[in-house]
Amino acid sequence: MKRDVFQAIADPTRRAIIALVALQAMTPNAIAEHFDTSRQAVSKHLRILTECELITQEQKGREIYYSLEIDKMKEIDEWLEQYRKIWETRYEQLDEVLKVMKTQKRMQKPARK
Repeated sequence: MKRDVFQAIADPTRRAIIALVALQAMTPNAIAEHFDTSRQAVSKHLRILTECELITQEQKGREIYYSLEIDKMKEIDEWLEQYRKIWETRYEQLDEVLKVMKTQKRMQKPARK
């Protein structure tokens, strides 16, 4: 079963795991040391992130290392970009409205004697 990427990154622990493995490949035990939760809980998060293809695992000797899947993160960023442009346009429009309101308010103030 393939999981929804956005549902996976909605969890703060999984976002923290992504941030950790973005810096360097890590073993599950090394990842688990950063959290106040059981190793099994971290393993569940790792499984979900792997199923979503956000992280990959590589066997090196007896250890498994998890690392960030950059291409999948780029897909998410590209999808978000369309909304980022909309938000930026709306913020710019809001800035213009606020400037007009501020100018009008200044013009309405009575002159001091």
